[in-house]
Amino acid sequence: MQPAICTIAREVDIYLAARHAREYAQRMGFGANDRTRIEIAILELTRNILAHAGHGQMLIEPVDVEGKLGMAIEARDAGPGIADIELALRDGFSTAQTMGTGLPSVRRLMDTFSIESQAGVGTRVRAVKWLGRTSARG
Repeated sequence: MQPAICTIAREVDIYLAARHAREYAQRMGFGANDRTRIEIAILELTRNILAHAGHGQMLIEPVDVEGKLGMAIEARDAGPGIADIELALRDGFSTAQTMGTGLPSVRRLMDTFSIESQAGVGTRVRAVKWLGRTSARG
């Protein structure tokens, strides 16, 4: 499967990216629970792109690391960046008057999670769900 790069600029783009991820996950053999986890992570990350940067991209791609298969999702934007990443990863923290659960939820739902952000340059969040690993981290 080829990677999918979804432009995120409008509300409808959130759901198009989620559909791509759901279809990829199904073709890869993820179970219903993991497909839902991936889809929720996509929804959270794409909403963050619109709320904080206005537009960006979502990369969805299969990954194979030494025979271990998974799906990577990567949100990229050229927005204002995150001044305090540790604070942004705390449940309840928000700069956009939301519940503040987006990034912490993505970190819990996926098996690996990384975030890079620079003020005035943008943010990149990458997360992977590994095939066959069904428990979410708490």
